[in-house]
Amino acid sequence: MALSPTLLQLANYLTGEFDNQEQAMADPAWFVHLRQWHCPIALFTDDSFTIFAEQANIVKLDQPYRQRLLRLKPSDDAQSLQVQYYGFHNPAAIRGAGQRPEMLERVTIDSVELLPGCILQVIETGDDRFVASPPADARCYFSYEGETRQVILGFESSPTEFFSYDKGVDPKTGATLWGALMGPYRFTKRQHY
Repeated sequence: MALSPTLLQLANYLTGEFDNQEQAMADPAWFVHLRQWHCPIALFTDDSFTIFAEQANIVKLDQPYRQRLLRLKPSDDAQSLQVQYYGFHNPAAIRGAGQRPEMLERVTIDSVELLPGCILQVIETGDDRFVASPPADARCYFSYEGETRQVILGFESSPTEFFSYDKGVDPKTGATLWGALMGPYRFTKRQHY
């Protein structure tokens, strides 16, 4: 199946190395200086484009975290796009692949797990930007260190920027715990893949 030009454009915007240096310097009380990697990976290639994502605090680049996959594909109605997130059965085995993409060659479909409620609907806004937000009924849960975690996902992407709206929430109380508490993390693309 040939991928649509719109899907390939979104993939082009999303792939690369990013950081939020300007934002972190302007408002260090609310925004940690992060580096983020979005690397293409050869999974689900029959109907989608898949990206390995990982990030690290700039002062701890040797300790990356939030390893995940973003699978860009047509929505069920084939009229728009969606992003389906996947986790890893063993995130430690792939830790650092953002900086060493050759590690991605050993990732197989059996080493990842679908995160059912972790899905975003994507719209193209007409100003060279894509906006991705969860459907109203979507709830993104995953297990981490034996505990159930919840995250509210969302992003905006353009040729040079990636804004992350991701927020971790307490699944019992709904209280926001981490992430884009004071607005999105504003990443600038530093290198294109």
